[in-house]
Amino acid sequence: MIELFNISEREACKLSDISRTAFRYLPIKKADKVLRKRLKALAIEYPRYGYLIPNGLLKSEGLVKNNKQTYRIYTEEGLQVRKNKRKKMQRPRLPIEVQSKPNQRWSMNFVSDQLSNGRRVRTLNVVDDYSREMLGQLVSLSISGRQVPRFLSQLIETRKQPHSIVCDNGIEFTNKAMFFWSKESAVKLSFIQPGKPTQNAFLESLNGKFRNEYLNQHWYRTMKEARHEIDKWPVHYNHIRPHSSLNYLLPVEFATRAA
Repeated sequence: MIELFNISEREACKLSDISRTAFRYLPIKKADKVLRKRLKALAIEYPRYGYLIPNGLLKSEGLVKNNKQTYRIYTEEGLQVRKNKRKKMQRPRLPIEVQSKPNQRWSMNFVSDQLSNGRRVRTLNVVDDYSREMLGQLVSLSISGRQVPRFLSQLIETRKQPHSIVCDNGIEFTNKAMFFWSKESAVKLSFIQPGKPTQNAFLESLNGKFRNEYLNQHWYRTMKEARHEIDKWPVHYNHIRPHSSLNYLLPVEFATRAA
């Protein structure tokens, strides 16, 4: 109207019922090029994460202040992780006793994977139920009942001895070697009920993350290669990956604050 009828801006905005402020507004492009690049890099490096854990990493790097900006860019770039919907069975839930400091209770269990030739690889994971720290991993083609107590004794040499360890009823945990080790070390073995993995929820949660975010993303040709790659996970889990149940603190950082 201004160009065609040669009228003033004030008259044109009045006739069009548009405020002059809105007419003069010029959109400002958000300077998030660096943030987008970093978020895409994290999505490539950790393809099974959602947006909250990368948001914690970006926050520690000073690139974002809240998760709204991260989520906006996350959706704009199409980085969402697809999840398969599973049927949920309604079962009565037993309350899990909450610990008040590290090294009161540990949990342990096995995760299985395989090499490229089909041979099975077993990993024994041990976690602190309070700080969520992964305390150690034992990786081998087969793990006997005698190896487990030796491995636990090695962990206790570097950390304070726990009051109890939660485990299932597998033969590696119910054999004589474990029984005598428990008596000598005065560490109580708390066995869950058969078919109730939720009673070992902290370890099951860790094993799920370990499989989804690491084992399913790697492929091993030899046992040496498997050990080399799997040994990287505890460092990443304890020192790099923010934990949602710890208000997105690192497990090591949370344990240090609780000490």
